[in-house]
Amino acid sequence: MQETSSSFKPSLGLLDATMIVAGSMIGSGIFIVSADMLKDLGSAGWLILAWGLTGFMTLTAALSYGELSAMFPKAGGQYVYLKEAYNPLIAFLYGWSFFAVIQTGTMAAVGVAFSKFAGYFFPVLELKDENIIFALGSFKVYPAQLVSILLLVFLTYTNTKGLKGGKWIQNIFTSTKLLALFGLIIFGFFAAKSEIWSLNWSDAWSMMKATKQTTPNGTDIISWQPVMGVAMLGAMASAMVGSIFSSDAWNNVTFIAGEIKNPKKNIGLSLFLGTLIVTVIYISCNLMYLSVLPVSEIAYAPQNRVAVAAANNIFGSVGTYVIAVLIMVSTFGCNNGLIIAGARVYYTMAKDGVFFKNAGTLNKNAVPAWSLWAQCLVASILCLSGKYGDLLDMVSFVVVIFYVLTIAGIFILRKKMPDAERPYKAFGYPVLPAIYILMGVSFCVLLIFFKSGYTWPGLLITLAGIPLYYIAVANRKV
Repeated sequence: MQETSSSFKPSLGLLDATMIVAGSMIGSGIFIVSADMLKDLGSAGWLILAWGLTGFMTLTAALSYGELSAMFPKAGGQYVYLKEAYNPLIAFLYGWSFFAVIQTGTMAAVGVAFSKFAGYFFPVLELKDENIIFALGSFKVYPAQLVSILLLVFLTYTNTKGLKGGKWIQNIFTSTKLLALFGLIIFGFFAAKSEIWSLNWSDAWSMMKATKQTTPNGTDIISWQPVMGVAMLGAMASAMVGSIFSSDAWNNVTFIAGEIKNPKKNIGLSLFLGTLIVTVIYISCNLMYLSVLPVSEIAYAPQNRVAVAAANNIFGSVGTYVIAVLIMVSTFGCNNGLIIAGARVYYTMAKDGVFFKNAGTLNKNAVPAWSLWAQCLVASILCLSGKYGDLLDMVSFVVVIFYVLTIAGIFILRKKMPDAERPYKAFGYPVLPAIYILMGVSFCVLLIFFKSGYTWPGLLITLAGIPLYYIAVANRKV
């Protein structure tokens, strides 16, 4: 019979928690998404504003979550907050979406990004038809997908051996990528070209939509159409899907509250420090892009790899390999943080009797090994499906809805539990949490009207959890 542990062991300090926040946030998005954002926005000012608004929302949410994490310093994080503020069904729908797509889809996307950039060194990993291992109709398996799965399996296995190994991987890889990103930004500003900077900011607040046409002789012609009136709000919401996805997963540290020392203090502080560091990096990185590349070259960087195009201007041809290594380091550390945190949500759900019973057990190393492997299995299937990118676009809407519900929960819990201990209170309450709720609702409403393809699929995935919840409750009573 396998040995088990009865409880989590607090072994993570403030630095460890901060590294999980920053490391889980920074994957491959910052190196890529600015291309599609500029196709929607068309100018430097609007691009930086989109990243600034995302940073403001993320920081505001992180500061608000500090109150909730101090009230409920236990494994499960956002799932627990939703259950306490609303009811078990709302919490389950979050947990179900998290397991089905949000966390596992992000793991798949980050894993495939690691393999794709490893393709610069190992051409067999490039997603080209000549590298296909197996094909059945439209279903194709590439070596890159298998490497992505092996990465997930390796990191999952490492984390089943205890939190110590996962902690060191997280700290080493996150600190490395933070230093590398700061280095890239500094070198970029040294290599900045005043004529490009001036050109990009000469008409910084004219919002334009980009289209590209290829002539019969193979020449690409990029045209820009002005975006006016209410359509500007829709363009901003569409663009911010990319920046919000790149800034997501900051709340992962709340899921492992049971393993953090002095959680009532350190979770809230790590949320603030981690999100602040990443926000500064993201805005600085985009300013660096604008200092070395014209807007049109950012928008239509080959395969949307903006960082590669920028690095080639900074370092010459070796720049491609510099960015490839940086993204591999970044995605490796990012997936480690996602793997550590995600399994703790399923553990808590199982303890509530609404998830597989085995998910609620800890192995002899005091980690939820069964949950870790279940998460790995779903993420691996998504790697093979190749649909993780589509799914993540579809759930951006749902992710923000759950953030809004969670922050609204602060107001509910202030009335519901007025005498509860609150070692830390939400900064700027009630103004900042209310502003976040307003911005989050506006983002979701605009997506409904202007980008409905981003909304209803995510809602369907979430609502599919309703019958599953009642089946789980019925089985619990048997």
